[in-house]
Amino acid sequence: MDDRHTQFLETLAHSRVYLEYQSAFAEMTSLPLVLCPAESWRLPFHGALNENPFCAVLGQSSRACAMCLQMQQKLCLKARQRAATLTCWYGLAVTAVPVCVDGQVLGFLKTGQVFRTPPTTSQFRGCLELASTWGVPIPPADLKRVYFRGPVVPARHYAGLVEMLSIFAEHLSLLGSQVAIRQENAEPPLIRSAREFIHERHSENLRLGLVAKAVHSSPFYFCKRFKKAVGLNFTAYVSRVRVDKAKNLLLNPDVEVSEIAYAVGFQSLTHFNRVFKTVVGQTPTGYRRQIQGGPASSPAADAATPRAAASPAQ
Repeated sequence: MDDRHTQFLETLAHSRVYLEYQSAFAEMTSLPLVLCPAESWRLPFHGALNENPFCAVLGQSSRACAMCLQMQQKLCLKARQRAATLTCWYGLAVTAVPVCVDGQVLGFLKTGQVFRTPPTTSQFRGCLELASTWGVPIPPADLKRVYFRGPVVPARHYAGLVEMLSIFAEHLSLLGSQVAIRQENAEPPLIRSAREFIHERHSENLRLGLVAKAVHSSPFYFCKRFKKAVGLNFTAYVSRVRVDKAKNLLLNPDVEVSEIAYAVGFQSLTHFNRVFKTVVGQTPTGYRRQIQGGPASSPAADAATPRAAASPAQ
């Protein structure tokens, strides 16, 4: 997702219609509702209104967080065309509903952290074993208390809630199209063309002069206009585009970090590592380890590329 699409989604997330719907939904269902970017690397309900207390406890374990992130990634892939629901390892349902503008998924309405049938004692025993394996730092008695406090919404009623969200997502999509038209009309054609050129050819050895020539501008004029419109200089913008592309590729444990560096347009692994850490706050290897549920990053461990990843529950 480029930064224009991010701006569209932020505008929707702060719109009166979304905020009022979110408040009404939370009041009516006692469930969380969030609007997330299509490519999000954070736990969607962390700190949200009506977050399931059991899930909040699991958030204290880095291993549990990593597994939840993997499931969220799988959920988003499944929900590219229509609303989709998955059930996590602990028996909680989570749903994503796509919000599209001009046929492209910009984000997802997400809700859930809910049981569709009442949890059982035998079910909790399996959860307790899994929580122990993942190093959840809470006594079993306390974990049991918050587990059985989780909301229960019968499957039929939950399906109705998902249908309501699907209808609302269509309304948000229409609103997003209006926002896109306004923003596209406000953005100079030169800048829009430059963005498109960069996103299409990010893997090449892009130079400011090359892009300026492609949009029929002098380098000096283009440089000034680009920074004013985008808020970043040309080099920083290209780096962020490449890092975003690299994040997707890092989800695949079978691709070497060095291969990813060159695939997204960096000329050396050292430069890739330095830029990635500046933008993301950690090295590519450390980032990959985090989203795959590995141990905390360390300089020694970052010298090697991990080759195995945990598989999320179905």
